[in-house]
Amino acid sequence: MKILALILTLFTSYSAMAMGDVEAGKAKAATCAACHGVDGNSQQLPQYPKLAGQHPGYLEKQIKEFKLGMTSGGEQGRVDPVMGGMAMALTEQDAADLAAYFASLPISANTSSPESLDVGKQLYLAGDAERGIAACTACHGPRGNGLSLSGFPKISGQHAEYVASQLTKFRSDQRANDLNGMMRDVAAKLTDDEITALSQYVGGLH
Repeated sequence: MKILALILTLFTSYSAMAMGDVEAGKAKAATCAACHGVDGNSQQLPQYPKLAGQHPGYLEKQIKEFKLGMTSGGEQGRVDPVMGGMAMALTEQDAADLAAYFASLPISANTSSPESLDVGKQLYLAGDAERGIAACTACHGPRGNGLSLSGFPKISGQHAEYVASQLTKFRSDQRANDLNGMMRDVAAKLTDDEITALSQYVGGLH
């Protein structure tokens, strides 16, 4: 029953989001290009995430949570001084339009480093039962495409630098907007080397 209630809550929250307009989002995205690139792939600044091809519901939710992080003084949502400041000026429709626009763009190609295959592939596909680490495929899928309706993001093709930074933030509780603390629970059990391997592995999933 708890699982069913969670699924219904997720579906309701995502279906309630505003419908975005791609063309309107394109016009509003000019300020985003400085960090995320004109094509949403942040090729020159890999510490910032690729937004291209991401699920629109996930993007919209993150914008709202950056705003919540600011309005709650960091007690809720997602805390980031740069994105929080940007999000404060956005309406719900702005968030929907931007999400629709970036979701419509193709994500650039990426690869998995050979050094990441042994550790990263094992953790991603199977986890580590002895340490209570769930396989990443459970939420992000075998190809890293995530689950749109459940709010799990696409991580395939993402910059390794960004993935590593987010896993590190989840591990230290600097980022705490994950559903039921699932990412924090996993990240808390990962070593620095495992975070590096996973972040380098997921980029090449297709």
